[in-house]
Amino acid sequence: MAISIEHALELIYTNTKPKSIKIIPIEEALGYILAENITATHNLPPYDNSAMDGYAVKVADGGKEVHVNHTIFAGDNSQEVLEEMQAIKIMTGARIPMGTQCIVPIEETSPTPTGVTLPHNLTLSKHIRLSGEDIKKGQILLHRGDKIDAHQITLLASQGISHIKVHKKPRVALFASGNELKMHFEQVTEYQLYNTNTPTLLARAQELGCEVEFIGTAQDTLLDIKAHIQSALECDLVITSGGVSVGDADFTKEAFGDFGYEILFDKVDIKPGKPTTFGKVGETIILNLPGNPLAAAINFELFGQSIIHAMSGTKAKFIRPIQAKMKHEYKLRAGRRSIVPGVYDGEYFVVCEHFAPGMISPLAYANAYIMIDEACSILNAEANVKIISTKFNFTSSHFVNLVST
Repeated sequence: MAISIEHALELIYTNTKPKSIKIIPIEEALGYILAENITATHNLPPYDNSAMDGYAVKVADGGKEVHVNHTIFAGDNSQEVLEEMQAIKIMTGARIPMGTQCIVPIEETSPTPTGVTLPHNLTLSKHIRLSGEDIKKGQILLHRGDKIDAHQITLLASQGISHIKVHKKPRVALFASGNELKMHFEQVTEYQLYNTNTPTLLARAQELGCEVEFIGTAQDTLLDIKAHIQSALECDLVITSGGVSVGDADFTKEAFGDFGYEILFDKVDIKPGKPTTFGKVGETIILNLPGNPLAAAINFELFGQSIIHAMSGTKAKFIRPIQAKMKHEYKLRAGRRSIVPGVYDGEYFVVCEHFAPGMISPLAYANAYIMIDEACSILNAEANVKIISTKFNFTSSHFVNLVST
């Protein structure tokens, strides 16, 4: 019996463990998931400094001519002390000298033979960046489960942190099965097809931060499929496409069974992609996708992406939809959860004009899909829907309902 999408996702999240940990330099950390909290070791800025090229002055000297006899540059270890009726010229980022009450930008002063004339009504602390106003020593900068991007690396570098603990990236093995399939670098006959599923899934797994191994295309025999499985089981996740339906040549689940395959679900109440299968061989997660290209790709977006996020160690492992509106009316047959591809333009969702489980062109055209409730037979123009992107990751730290009704 087919299980609901929600139950299928629950089984994925409860049976997929985060990868183990390693230590890497921050220069190599882009895209990894942090496996520890990072605490600030010192204030940023580390000292009070000037936000402008200008003059360090006393507030009481506003409107007066003051004498200038010293300049402080960023990086100087100046011991100057500011006195009344004096100004110290200071560059952006330089340490504020003792006795300073505010900074006056150069363009707001008038030069004199021995100094400058200051504007009236000076404001205490203006244009002074205070120590710790950006980051305070002891505060948590990054949390375990955060994904490292360029701006997280900025934080790490600001604290002089050179190495961090991260989760290892998931290792994914991929192969397809089918006597009719040939790779894009092979010749095809009139009764054969190019294998589009494996290159597609390989590229998406790489986009999601995985280390990917291509095992090949298996013939529709138990012996050849088992040989491919044997090569793939060294990885954390094995993804196959084809051979999981009920045809005479659908041997994939039977072949995995000889390796102790524990099937956690093998039918999902979804259109397309009902025969999608999920389970484990030992500690290796197995995802068997349908052979039809659109069905395989869409079900990877839903189930494969969820497995990869759960395995990566990220705290934001749940797919999160984006609110949108239907551009046009869309009718469908009620009775099963339906996945419908289309284009999201930032406000409206437009359903692909032509799509079917065996097609590939909608995959390149579409940038998102909607999942429609089984009780729904029409979505009116301007109706609110939840779109799920296939072109970028939008995830959440808690489970979010994905269904449009």
